Amino acid sequence: MDHKEMQNARLYLLAAFLVAALLAFLAILYDTQIIHYEDYSAKSIRSIVRPEKVEASRGIITDRNGRVLVSNRSTYNLTFDSSILPPNADANSAILRLLELCRDQEISWIDNLPISYEASYQYTIDQMDSLQKNRFLGYLKNLSYSRDALGAYLLRNSHLVPPPADDEKTSAPAVGTASSDSASEPGKTLSPTEHGQALVDRLTSANLTADLLNKAGITPVRLMEIMRTELKVDPDLSLAQARLMLGVQYELSLRTLNTSMDAYVLAEDIDTAFISMLSDGNYLGAKVVNSSVRVYETTYAAHILGYMGSFESPEEYKNIYKDQGYDYNDQIGRTGVEAAFEKYLKGTDGKRMVSSNDSGKITGEFYQIEPEPGAIVELTIDLDFQQQVEEILAATIQNMNRTKPDAERGAGAAVIKVGSGEVLALASYPTFDISTFRQNMSEINADPGRPMFNRATVGTYPPGSTLKPLTAAAALLSGNTTLKEKIRDTGVWRYPGDEKNSYARCWYHAGHGKLNITQAITHSCNYFFAEMGYRMGMDLFREYLVKFGLGVSSGIEISENKGTLPENPEGQNQAPWAAFGQSNQLYSPLQLANYIATLVSGGKHYSAHLLKAAKSYDNSSVIAVGNTDPVDVIDIGEANLQAIKQGMRGLVTGSLAPYFRNCVVDAGAKTGTAQVFSNVNDNSVFVCFAPYDEPEIAVAIALERGGSGSVLASTAVEILNAYFTQDETSFVITGENQLLP
Repeated sequence: MDHKEMQNARLYLLAAFLVAALLAFLAILYDTQIIHYEDYSAKSIRSIVRPEKVEASRGIITDRNGRVLVSNRSTYNLTFDSSILPPNADANSAILRLLELCRDQEISWIDNLPISYEASYQYTIDQMDSLQKNRFLGYLKNLSYSRDALGAYLLRNSHLVPPPADDEKTSAPAVGTASSDSASEPGKTLSPTEHGQALVDRLTSANLTADLLNKAGITPVRLMEIMRTELKVDPDLSLAQARLMLGVQYELSLRTLNTSMDAYVLAEDIDTAFISMLSDGNYLGAKVVNSSVRVYETTYAAHILGYMGSFESPEEYKNIYKDQGYDYNDQIGRTGVEAAFEKYLKGTDGKRMVSSNDSGKITGEFYQIEPEPGAIVELTIDLDFQQQVEEILAATIQNMNRTKPDAERGAGAAVIKVGSGEVLALASYPTFDISTFRQNMSEINADPGRPMFNRATVGTYPPGSTLKPLTAAAALLSGNTTLKEKIRDTGVWRYPGDEKNSYARCWYHAGHGKLNITQAITHSCNYFFAEMGYRMGMDLFREYLVKFGLGVSSGIEISENKGTLPENPEGQNQAPWAAFGQSNQLYSPLQLANYIATLVSGGKHYSAHLLKAAKSYDNSSVIAVGNTDPVDVIDIGEANLQAIKQGMRGLVTGSLAPYFRNCVVDAGAKTGTAQVFSNVNDNSVFVCFAPYDEPEIAVAIALERGGSGSVLASTAVEILNAYFTQDETSFVITGENQLLP
């Protein structure tokens, strides 16, 4: 064969190879696109259309000057999702393998099953918070074995559960029990089993203890045995391995109970090295998701800012939050402004579509809905001023405890801007560090000073003589006295018609002589104001208390105690005593500050509020603003107002002059001493306003077991000086299309 023929043969061979390759390609293409088109198409669609939630960044919280109080830090969380396990995969094996990796790498995982890991296996219910206990109790009530065992035990010990509400009581007794313990339909007699189940339904997390469960026969080991059966845990696993597994399965059960969810956050804030191990080891069911944690930029304002937490129960999630776009794993604001402004801070989660191959490796993703961060919530408080008020209050208590260490003391203070209701500062002592309190929860709970109790809004105290300016306004406006009337104080005011048995002593036992209403305020004359209370009567006096915001909600967005208005016991008239701040009435420092702000503004009553503005995440638009319109206007009248203010000014220039000598601004004030058990244990209350001529702020302070209200005068002066000497500094958030505060 010559050279030319050999060359042609090679070309023919190459052509034949190309034709064969083309035919093979066409055959594969025909098989893929024609014969098995539906199978491949369905498989492709399944991998492409898998949706994933993209968590929106929670909104930040700032003070009135734009200084950031709470922000976020991006993190990665490890979740376990049984829905992404391959077909026929063993979920328990996948869980155990994942937990062993976490343990080897010293990664803490979330396990709220209250059973210890040690071989003795004890309940750890006493270490749970109320939310965790509530979830555990809900799980027990849905577990047939524990529900039956609890029902049988409580039937014999019904005193361990709260009594039924009135609408739960029946007209016929349950078998073997008193009728007051029945809980069923009216007229129906309950069987022992039904009655036991009704008692279980009434059992609350507050009554759930390890002792109760053990006595009911639900020991930790017995509960784990039942859970192993219910959750189909491999019987060959050791008890120690089963305990690890059950913690995860317990969490998954809580989610599937009422939420139709399988995934839960197993470990939070994991690092990139651990993420690499998860990826390289192909851990089934494990998924790493982007998340964020709250970062508290200050250790102050803990009671105002509040904290976030999980849903208390599947029912809470299902009935309230599920339709609002929340997942069961989401955290929500539980207290403070985190809870109050949840709707602004939440943001809108996004959605992306993720494709992956058969091994679970992600091959592509695209956003269907972009996430939108939560709003910027700007509060009315000034962080620098808030810090100063907290430190002043702490110093007051600490100094008093050193000189009079005979009682546990706490205090609350509130500062309100006159003419708007804006809260400039709320302080409560003892307090806690909001950024670390979860790590120190056992210590905080054991503290007799109750650091997490907000004495500024939830603590209530008898107002004592701080109520006398309000009584003066009420008496003048109701026509029960005039600016010219003088009343002679003889030292003891006696109730007309019952002079021997019913009387009120003035603190100055010799009596003040003749006093007009201004002098009565300055000298804090009980006699004068007892007479005003008698003239007005309780019903009319209560009307004015409410007008000035006492005994009703102040409007504050965070938790508060509405207080207690005075009432007349049957056959008695307590109005004379209520009028000078005694009797059965209690108010918070916030309410007292707001009443003073209402008074010195000439009668404009505003809702106390912490929201200055909520703005879009890019600071380009205003979503909401705090309500600065008065909710009521009391026409006090200029002459009446000046007479009352002069009475409060007279106290500052008189008996309190040594304390107010260093005050940088003219002020008016009123002390109050609320008797508790003895003079040693009296509560101290103090209210003031400044400047005197055109008031800008109102202050109220309550000190538990402080004695006379005058002990707070120096504290009040420090607060006034802190406010009126602060620098006019503005901290503004950077962003496009800035809006001025």
